[in-house]
Amino acid sequence: GPAAAFPYVNGGLFENCSNKEVPPLTPEIVKLILDDCCEQFDWSDISPTIFGAVFESTLNPDTRRSGGMHYTSVENIHKVIDPLFLNDLRAEFDEICALKTEKSRTPRLRAFHERLASLRFLDPACGSGNFLTETYLSLRRLENELIRVRLGDGGTFLSALNNPVRVSIAQFYGIEINDFAVSVAKTALWIAENQMLRETEAIVNAPLNFLPLKTNAFIVEGNALRLDWESVVPVKELDYIMGNPPFVGTKYQSPSQKTDIMNFCPALKPLDYVTCWYKKASDFIQGTNVKCAFVSTNSITQGEQPAPLWKVLNVTIIFAYRTFQWESEASDPAAVHCVIIGFSARDNGKEKTIYMRDGTINTPHINGYLMENGPEIYIEPRKTPLCPETPEMVYGSKPADGKNLLLTPEERDLILKNTPDLSPYVRRYMGADDLINNRERYCLWLKDCPPDLRRKNTEVQRRLDLVKKSRLTSKKEATRKWADAPYLFVEDRAVDDDYLILPVVSSEKRSYMPIGYVTKDVIANANAQMIPNATLYVFGVLNSNVHNMWMRAVCGRLELRYAYSATIVYNAFPWPDCTPEQREKIEKTAKKILDARALFPSSSLAALYDDKNMPLELRKAHRENDHAVMAAYGFSPDMPESAIVAALMERYQKLTAN
Repeated sequence: GPAAAFPYVNGGLFENCSNKEVPPLTPEIVKLILDDCCEQFDWSDISPTIFGAVFESTLNPDTRRSGGMHYTSVENIHKVIDPLFLNDLRAEFDEICALKTEKSRTPRLRAFHERLASLRFLDPACGSGNFLTETYLSLRRLENELIRVRLGDGGTFLSALNNPVRVSIAQFYGIEINDFAVSVAKTALWIAENQMLRETEAIVNAPLNFLPLKTNAFIVEGNALRLDWESVVPVKELDYIMGNPPFVGTKYQSPSQKTDIMNFCPALKPLDYVTCWYKKASDFIQGTNVKCAFVSTNSITQGEQPAPLWKVLNVTIIFAYRTFQWESEASDPAAVHCVIIGFSARDNGKEKTIYMRDGTINTPHINGYLMENGPEIYIEPRKTPLCPETPEMVYGSKPADGKNLLLTPEERDLILKNTPDLSPYVRRYMGADDLINNRERYCLWLKDCPPDLRRKNTEVQRRLDLVKKSRLTSKKEATRKWADAPYLFVEDRAVDDDYLILPVVSSEKRSYMPIGYVTKDVIANANAQMIPNATLYVFGVLNSNVHNMWMRAVCGRLELRYAYSATIVYNAFPWPDCTPEQREKIEKTAKKILDARALFPSSSLAALYDDKNMPLELRKAHRENDHAVMAAYGFSPDMPESAIVAALMERYQKLTAN
């Protein structure tokens, strides 16, 4: 019949689909395919990786999040595969091509060609195959360049081999839990294979057979944490493991994912789901030269996660990308911030590379915080300060009120106009944003307010009714119990003395995290942290570049912003052993910071600590304070940040060992 004119395809993609119903092509779809699309676009040159973006776009955000699915752009794939192997292959090829004679080039090119054909790659969370497909395309482009060079040197190898293409999609292995994504991955690789063969045909000026499909990438459907990777590809045959495993925070993990973690490695229970792939890869590659690189959520390099993760890994980091914003080719990309970590079981002694937005750092060693030349010391959360004389840090108070106990200045004025006697019970209310941006807010602080006084004000009573309703509808039983006392905050941490207030989250663009003194009548909320009875000495040390460097190194992040934790940053901070003279010096420089701020009473901390607009008087005061604190540690003024953090970590290790 008419179909006889078409070549036999094979491939087996639909061999298990005999019972599947194929949707009919309506006249509208036929017209769209044959007329509109074909006239407007040449589909023969479409990037096969676009199928990953199309597949992602078919998923709703909840499905994507629950599965930890973040599909990868070509640009981001190259952030993984270039430093993992492609840069080295390109450098070797360029070196060979630079040889002056055909006699010296030909054996090297032949051996290099054989090596390209021998490499084996595994993506143990391959999704729709973007990593495998782009890696295949990159190797084939390099191979086509090699073919072009060898043809220029005489081309005798072409007639001997018939087909000069040695790189095959059979060199690629994948594991994927979603059956449809498995099919997409196989199809993308076939399309890539056909496209690259057409490019080779243009180079050798001869037709090369593609159909019927004879080769197949080894994409296995299954749960990568339950499968034995050795059954997919023996590790002795493997060269590289790479990919973008699912990252799902503890809060969002499904029961099945939690079970995976507990069955695989219980030590990873409080960590992100992606850490399981690090552990499994680490175990898999022991005793081999296999190199790995994974895209991951940046949370695994911050806060509480590095310590338990690196305790169970036995690898060396060979390169890393510090936090960058993820970019996807999907129409509705997930907003995430990522790191890339390359690692191996053996340290080859070569320099390691850290990639950043503004350049690179070459270093002998990279630790789990992605610090250059950083020690293998990891900070554990602490409930109390490491140094005994350090004052306690506590979170602010939490209303759990549906925002009905909170007041704007206008609402405050209206309540007090009607009931002036309520004045002592309307207090300034301050969170991180209020502190940094000098925003004025108030709250009803009715703890000691007589019931008859509360009842005099109808607006207060209206608000208390709303608080009660809000608490009764809470999912938390503890909050529902507080519906019986709607006039109280559910968490009361008000203090009897003036205190320091620190934001829980602040911008990564500032050299110094904004910290302020407030009076005891101000109620701090749970987005801020308090240090009661904080002396000028405490203020000075916390405002120093030393403490800010420590904070940047070990704190968690919310996107790129700093998330200051009492348990990791403050309680674990190794304070200096000061002489009385050094302590007095720090108190004086701390006072100068407050005096410099007072010169600009109308300016918010956001304005004062904007690096582009920081007043010279304030900058000078901070530098004097920096030098005073550094001197207390015995640090020289020109000591680099990485060395300071390393010294602090070593001091932390000594203090925790006692």
